[in-house]
Amino acid sequence: MSKLIINAGKKGAKINREIYGNFSEHLGRCIYDGIYVGENSSIPNVRGMRTDIVQALKHIKLPVLRWPGGCFADEYHWKDGIGPKEKRKRMINTHWGGVVEDNSFGTHEFLDLCDQVGCEPYGNGKLGSGTVAEMSEWVEYMTFGGVSPMSALRKENGREEPWKVKYFGVGNENWGCGGNMRPEYYADEYRRYQTYVRNYDGNKIYKIACGACDFNYKWTEVLMNSAKLHMSGLSLHYYTITRSWDKKGSAVDFTEQDYYRTLNKALLMDELVANHSRIMDIHDPGKMVGLIVDEWGTWFDVEPGTNPGFLYQQNTMRDALVAAVTLNIFNKHCARVTMANIAQMVNVLQAVILTEGEKMILTPTYHIFDLYKEHQEADLVDSYIETSCTGTEESIVPDLHVSASQKGNSVHITLANLCAGESKKMEMEFPGKIANNVSAKILTGSIQAHNDFSNIDKVKLADFSGIARTGQTYEFTIPACSVMGITVCLQG
Repeated sequence: MSKLIINAGKKGAKINREIYGNFSEHLGRCIYDGIYVGENSSIPNVRGMRTDIVQALKHIKLPVLRWPGGCFADEYHWKDGIGPKEKRKRMINTHWGGVVEDNSFGTHEFLDLCDQVGCEPYGNGKLGSGTVAEMSEWVEYMTFGGVSPMSALRKENGREEPWKVKYFGVGNENWGCGGNMRPEYYADEYRRYQTYVRNYDGNKIYKIACGACDFNYKWTEVLMNSAKLHMSGLSLHYYTITRSWDKKGSAVDFTEQDYYRTLNKALLMDELVANHSRIMDIHDPGKMVGLIVDEWGTWFDVEPGTNPGFLYQQNTMRDALVAAVTLNIFNKHCARVTMANIAQMVNVLQAVILTEGEKMILTPTYHIFDLYKEHQEADLVDSYIETSCTGTEESIVPDLHVSASQKGNSVHITLANLCAGESKKMEMEFPGKIANNVSAKILTGSIQAHNDFSNIDKVKLADFSGIARTGQTYEFTIPACSVMGITVCLQG
């Protein structure tokens, strides 16, 4: 029997709700045929936004949404996406599939979507192929309420009052698709560009600098040394890739060895966050600059028969376990990690939602976000779990993974069993506290289990009633390949 101890008396930092953010890029069917179907679609919508998707995102309390990219952001001209839609410029999306981008989803539509969902917008400006003036004017267009050319242009396009835009990224992947820059060069460019990302009318922008990819610790060192006084956040990108960039493996047809290899790669997020945080701590011991993991998730080969540039992949319980351990890691590092954005929201990579015409699927990953939403704005509490090793000779992982938080007298615990085929008996304790009113939900299935358009609810959350109390100890069995959310009310 494995012991789980929740030390509710030992509180840590607050878990920012923005850790549970999403990312939406003009890539494949994420925006078009995903979020946005147009006002004239037979699919129920409000000003072109699918009502079923908006409701699904509201249900998981989506806190923040990043847009328009990604690599697409570094070729995006925001002025092409405003004004009458029939007059908007058309372009080729050279990064993703070589398809025509008609710009019918632009600034007004994105901010309308955020209003409908009730989430914060996270705009991403282009630095690699843009100008300081272009970025500065976009911020002015969105957030300035006074007399200016950009304010007048916004009003001409139907929006009288400025929006509140809290988060803004100054460039994207500038070590790669955003310009193939050296960190020293980008640091100087960031300092220059961010100068003109101004705060208008009480709208204070949280400026996010492009951070490192994976294990590029030099990038973090250079940016923190050169530009920390000019940023609110520094990003980090890490994708869980099981094999290699040119042959990533199937999202649904995989072996138990692939399953453990994927989890092993996902768990590297803890090492990455810890090491980048240590560098940031040297330059910023007061933790004034947040670590923003604004692209993360699994990346497999596209589904057979789909456009390889659209990055459409299915979503299984393997993805759910990746999401569970990753979010647990972010929770535990919440003193430094202040935002994260899974890639991506609809129909791309580790999507929380898949669509096909009027049909919509909530993926196993979506259900993880539903299970974990109780952590938002709660205080991290210390937790300890006895683990043993599981996996294959090539990929060894801990059998159990946990995080816990407290809001008022309510404690929420998210526990994952990473074993592909072995259930685990658990003993849960709350030292010095009296625990009452225990409730739980569970997501479970075989490692390849997933929802498709002929069975949209094969994998879904269910109530779990198998927790038995003996004095102040609770015993239960967590099935193989499952994630459980447990909520208790504490006294004392």
